[in-house]
Amino acid sequence: MAKNRLKNAAKKIGAAIGKADRTAHKVARAGVMAKSELEDISKQVDALKQQLMKTTKRLKKALS
Repeated sequence: MAKNRLKNAAKKIGAAIGKADRTAHKVARAGVMAKSELEDISKQVDALKQQLMKTTKRLKKALS
């Protein structure tokens, strides 16, 4: 009887650990994806800055 209770408790503990592990992996994966997306956005912003600087130079030349 006590062995069955211990086995059931061990199963529940194992299941909880497995669930927590899966959740941790999901969170880690989401963090990696978010970092990747932020890097892409940063590159796009840099490209837009360069484009704006070029356009500003052309506009200044055209106005002078």
